[in-house]
Amino acid sequence: MMTLQKNILLAVLAVSAMASAQATMPADKAERCATRLSIALLGKSASTTFIANPDPQSQVDQMLASADFIERFSRFSNSQMNDDPGDLPEADSAYYLTKYVLTNNRPWSDLFLGAYNVDKDATTGTVMVKADPNGLGYFRSMPWLKRYAGNEPAGIKISTAYRMMNNTVGLKLVASTNAPGADVSATGRQAAGCRPCHYDSWFALDKTAGVLSKRVGTGANVTFAAYTGPAMPVLGGIMIQNDKELMTALVQSEAFRFNTCRMAFRYLYGRAEQTCDGPVFDQCMQEFTAKGTVQSALAVVAKNSAYCQ
Repeated sequence: MMTLQKNILLAVLAVSAMASAQATMPADKAERCATRLSIALLGKSASTTFIANPDPQSQVDQMLASADFIERFSRFSNSQMNDDPGDLPEADSAYYLTKYVLTNNRPWSDLFLGAYNVDKDATTGTVMVKADPNGLGYFRSMPWLKRYAGNEPAGIKISTAYRMMNNTVGLKLVASTNAPGADVSATGRQAAGCRPCHYDSWFALDKTAGVLSKRVGTGANVTFAAYTGPAMPVLGGIMIQNDKELMTALVQSEAFRFNTCRMAFRYLYGRAEQTCDGPVFDQCMQEFTAKGTVQSALAVVAKNSAYCQ
C-alpha cells in the first residue's frame, strides 16, 4: 500500500513539474509574448519587469483588470458599435457604458440589457452612467435614440433596428441604393431590390423596427412615441412587442455569444477568427457562456498557447 501511495505521489509531482516547465518560456519567446500582450491588451510597450517574466500569460487576468485595458477596450467597443465618432461626447454612449461594465466587472449583457441611462449630467456637464429602472443598456438613452432615429418619412426607426442587431449579433448590411429621388417609403422598400432585407429575411428591418417606438418630429424637437400594438413575429418568428423583448431575444441567442468571441479575436489579433482558430474559439464560447463577462472571452484567447507562438 505504501508503495502504491508513493508511486501516486511521484506521478503527481511529475505532472506538476511538467506543467511548470511548460509554463516557463525561453527568454526570447517570453519577451515577444510580453510585448504582444502589453500592446494588444494595454496599448503600451511592455515594462522591463514584464519582459523578464518567464510566463507572461500568467498576468493576463491582472492586465484585464487594469485601468489601461478598460480605457483601451472601451474605445475599441465604441468603434465596433458605431461607424464614426459621435458629434458630441454623449452620442458615444457605448464607450461610457462599456467602461462602466468593465470597471464594475458586470456581465457583458448589461451593455445591452442593463437598467442604465447614459447622458450628459445637467449639473456637471459631464457624461455619466446612471441607474435607471427604465433603461435598456444604452439603447434608451436619449442621445443614442436621436443619433440613430433615422429619416424614414413615417418615423419608423429602421436605423435603430439595424444598429440594435449590429451591436449585439454583428449583423452587417449595405444599402442597395441611396440614389437621390429613390422611393424610401414603406411602398418603395417593398420593391424587388429592397424587399429581401426589409420584409423577407430573418432580420426584416421594417418588421423589426415596427415593434420599436416611432420618431415624432425632427431635429432638436424630436420625440418618440411608444409602440402599443400587439406582439409581432420578428427574428424569424419570435413573438416580440417592444425593444426590451427584442434585445432579450438577441442577447440570449448563440449569435450574441459568437459575436462576442469574434470581437475578442478582433481586439487581440486585429482580425476575425479563422478556421484554424476553431478549438480556441469554441473554448471562448464555452467560457463566455459560463461566466458572462467579456474579460472571460478575451482571457481564453490571450492565454492560449497559440497566441504567443
